[in-house]
Amino acid sequence: MSNEDYRTESDSLGEMAVPTDAYWGAQTQRAVENFPISGFTFSRRFISALGVVKKAAAQANGELGLIEAETAEAIVDAADEVIAGEHDGQFPVDVFQTGSGTSTNMNANEVIANRASEIVGAEVGSGAVHPNDDVNFGQSSNDVIPTAMHIATLEAIERDLVPALETLRASLGEREAEFDTVVKTGRTHLQDATPVRLGQEFGGYRSQIDKGISRVSRTTRNLSELALGGTAVGTGLNTHPDFPELAAEYISNETGLPFEEAVDHFEAQAAHDAMAEAHGALRTVSGSLNKIANDLRLLASGPRNGLGEIDQPENQPGSSIMPGKINPVVAESVNQVHAQVVGNDATVSTGAAGGQIDLNLYKPVIAYNTLESISLLANASEAFAEKFVDRLDANREQCERQVEQSMALATALNAHIGYDDASKVAKQALAEDKTIREVVVGEGYLDEDEADEVLDAHAMTERGIPGREE
Repeated sequence: MSNEDYRTESDSLGEMAVPTDAYWGAQTQRAVENFPISGFTFSRRFISALGVVKKAAAQANGELGLIEAETAEAIVDAADEVIAGEHDGQFPVDVFQTGSGTSTNMNANEVIANRASEIVGAEVGSGAVHPNDDVNFGQSSNDVIPTAMHIATLEAIERDLVPALETLRASLGEREAEFDTVVKTGRTHLQDATPVRLGQEFGGYRSQIDKGISRVSRTTRNLSELALGGTAVGTGLNTHPDFPELAAEYISNETGLPFEEAVDHFEAQAAHDAMAEAHGALRTVSGSLNKIANDLRLLASGPRNGLGEIDQPENQPGSSIMPGKINPVVAESVNQVHAQVVGNDATVSTGAAGGQIDLNLYKPVIAYNTLESISLLANASEAFAEKFVDRLDANREQCERQVEQSMALATALNAHIGYDDASKVAKQALAEDKTIREVVVGEGYLDEDEADEVLDAHAMTERGIPGREE
């Protein structure tokens, strides 16, 4: 490239050549060159959250008379553009960078300062609006980045994950009602167990997701506390006493979510327990999705030589070599999401526990992995509901046939002929390839009417003793 493709900007270490079309400055350029690590950059949610922080800070500082009104207004306008996603390409810094996220904070400061300089009629790089003295006034990377982490995570939970889980919960609830009359063989240890209704199993899945929504929602209380105002170490040096509360009010107004100043700024910057707590809830929800997906794959196994109790949707051909094969591909994608979320949880929990004295230096990777997990879980929940669960059918004939053949029906005999004789009936039925009913009647333990009443599979799916009036 020619020299015309670059402009010169400077920081405390000297001059740097910066691309002419870039709003970022010298410190961002140094970070781009220093961290050619992964190619992973921060998500739309996080960049927007950074814009929210810078906008609220400018509003608070302007209201407090700490920066000039025209400068504050220009910063607000530039930050609004960042919030809206107009400058996402101006955030090139790798996630794997300085542990405080200083490079990303300065990236935001420089982009907003240069864009704000344009807004007031000055040139990019002129310093008319200064990245440190104006955009970062009364702030430190050490309180800005954790504030953005909490904003982005709480927004992602409330706006992306919870609605997606509600979609899946509704889908499972519909199958619960639809399949309520379908009696099937229960299974424990992957062996035949007493009868259960297919709707009851789906009710269990629906309840898992319902509880998962509650779990992630409970973490939002601690996420609502913001570190902003603690500056370097939590003392609030160089920040107006009213700044934290005022900025939190502006952030709440901007996001429509209830944020407030951290109860303890030292905790908010030196530890990220709230993020670890939130990701722990994400890991639990992910485990629920994985369990449900595994169960549905088993119930749909076949179509002729498996359990075959539900019919799965034909989403796509399942094999490049076996004609006509259909696989539970959407459920399998959920399984893989779980593996990724578990890995992310190891990173987040390790990072959150890795704080040293007055600062945790894993901020970028904690933020990145948490937001990735939320996005994966939200997208997987939507796809699982719409492309798999909604399209399931019950194979009623197969369920009825398997229940009739089940050895576990002998359990209902316990209260009538005793456990020992019931065991003999079950073993004889298995050895002679007969049903429990055929043996219990044939050997004279019960007559046909008694057998009909005691071996009523549907009655076995409710609390009580079949064949005995209470």
